[in-house]
Amino acid sequence: MPKSKRAKIIHTSNVQKKPSKEVREALYTAVQSACDTYAHIFVFDVSNMRNTYIKNVRQEFSSDGRIFYGKTKVMAKALGSGPEDECAPGLAKLAKYLQGNVGLLCTNRAPSEVLEYLENYVEVDFARAGVVANRGFVVPKGVVYSRGGEVAEEDDVALPHSLEVMVRKWGMPTRLEKGKVVLDQEFVVCEEGQELNSHQTALLKLFGVAIAEFKVHVKAYWSAATQDVTAVEKNEMEE
Repeated sequence: MPKSKRAKIIHTSNVQKKPSKEVREALYTAVQSACDTYAHIFVFDVSNMRNTYIKNVRQEFSSDGRIFYGKTKVMAKALGSGPEDECAPGLAKLAKYLQGNVGLLCTNRAPSEVLEYLENYVEVDFARAGVVANRGFVVPKGVVYSRGGEVAEEDDVALPHSLEVMVRKWGMPTRLEKGKVVLDQEFVVCEEGQELNSHQTALLKLFGVAIAEFKVHVKAYWSAATQDVTAVEKNEMEE
């Protein structure tokens, strides 16, 4: 007897669950509590998010601060939409910056100290598909080396012949010659300003070229002392 189409098993790991009411309420309460506890609240976004690196930032502020990375509408509601319902005077002005993939950093540290730390905290990692390349990368013609020309040939080793099929699958027009992977002409893996696809990121990782920078950008911050919000431009953080 054919199996009934109604008897389907749906694994819970494949189901996108919305945050429960309890989770939203817990986030709302925690943000409001932080408003009463900390002197400064920052809104930030992240370039090239990596869980490992954001954990390092959490650890840095664990003794005198707290980071929230949850549903932005809930966090904005906790801050308040206007003077009549804002958690603390002036905080409603900060809510408008809670758009997109952003988080809150609540701390008692001086804004200058926070901005300096975040500006200097940069981690370089391998790019993922969709990232815009901040540099170009070209593999020279001839024998293909493991670092793709990034270091001198005498300091490098030839790419293993077993990888020739793989790199050709990723778009490199290679061939085998006497057991060595060879290019008849230079191959442009990526150009600066180009959005990378999965094949390009795979080649960059294979050749050990890390071009993705994890970086935290502060958009604005609120201070209890002034009861006001200060917008932060990226060039201001760079300075």
